[in-house]
Amino acid sequence: MSLSKASLDSLRIDRGPAPAAPRRGLAPALVGACVVLALVALALWLMRPRAAEVRTVAARAAGPDADRTVLNASGYVTARREATISSKVTGKVTQVMVEEGLKVTEGQVLARLDDANVLASLQLAQAQLESARTGLAETRVRLREAEQDLARQSELIDKHVVAKAEFDHAEADAAAYRAKLAQQQGDVTVAERSVTIWQQQLDDTVIRAPFAGIVTSKNAQPGEMISPISAGGGFTRTGICTVVDMASLEIEIDVNEAYINRVEAGQPVEATLDAYPDWRIPCKVIAIIPTADRQKSTVKVRVGFDRLDPRILPEMSAKVAFRGVGEARPGPVQAVLVPRSAVRQQEGRDVVMVVQGGRAERRAVTVSGSADDAANLSAGVSPGERVVVDGPEGLADGAAVRETNP
Repeated sequence: MSLSKASLDSLRIDRGPAPAAPRRGLAPALVGACVVLALVALALWLMRPRAAEVRTVAARAAGPDADRTVLNASGYVTARREATISSKVTGKVTQVMVEEGLKVTEGQVLARLDDANVLASLQLAQAQLESARTGLAETRVRLREAEQDLARQSELIDKHVVAKAEFDHAEADAAAYRAKLAQQQGDVTVAERSVTIWQQQLDDTVIRAPFAGIVTSKNAQPGEMISPISAGGGFTRTGICTVVDMASLEIEIDVNEAYINRVEAGQPVEATLDAYPDWRIPCKVIAIIPTADRQKSTVKVRVGFDRLDPRILPEMSAKVAFRGVGEARPGPVQAVLVPRSAVRQQEGRDVVMVVQGGRAERRAVTVSGSADDAANLSAGVSPGERVVVDGPEGLADGAAVRETNP
């Protein structure tokens, strides 16, 4: 049976336009690109320059006296009165009555030497003196008798009772006893001086302190030989102990002769001992030794303490800052203090690294002086800015930094 075209068209199902075929290669490409970009970003982040770790301090404003330091130097504490106590004679030590750190007074007995031989000689001299005095007394008696006999003979010869020879004999006896008396008086004087010498020898076996002070070293022991002169490398000691007069302590400084014009007698000085770095000790210049050392090109300067303290000991190392004398300045300078370790030399100039916004900024500075461990800057840094005192070598201008202050 034949159907018409219209009937056939009515029976057809309308499915609409066919959907477009999916593009299967685009999605994997996008995912791969994102992964590559993420890996590149991660690599760049890992390869970025890390911030250098630095230690910083804040620059502080200098006090009104900071710009008065005209010269800094170092030296040692010395004693103006210091002696190694020895003996005047050679002898064996029998007693040592001092120890290190003992305070002694002037004339105090420090040690004794063997005095047996000297004591025996002194006793002999004393016996000879007694014998001479006894003989002198006998001669005085004999002289008195002779003078009385001479007086009688003189009266008798005036009366022509005795012969002239008897008178002459009596006169000679009196003259002889006078001469003998004079001789024996001389012998007594010699014996007395002999006793004095041996007494001095005995006193020399007792070693005494020549001045008050403190014993800093003990150099001999009982049984050792001691002598006022060196024995040429033998076992003979030349001293018992060393005594220091603590009231005579001062600081000796070798100042470069190029800067000696900044120092004058009476100039105020501030000293700091290495043992007590926070202790400021007021001092003053005692004297400038009027000669230079051609080997070191220095001039010695003596600095005295305004007030002594038991903490100050001989041979301590000291730093001093000379104050108030030097080249005139036009006016007060607004300065800041930073640690010396913060100031570096680059291209012949003094520079510091200042931390600004997490980065290091190089600043050229003017160093106008220094005191202790601080540098006095008159230009380049403002109070409160943080300067690098410890960081990696070769820290560049603009480098990222991270402060690691405790």
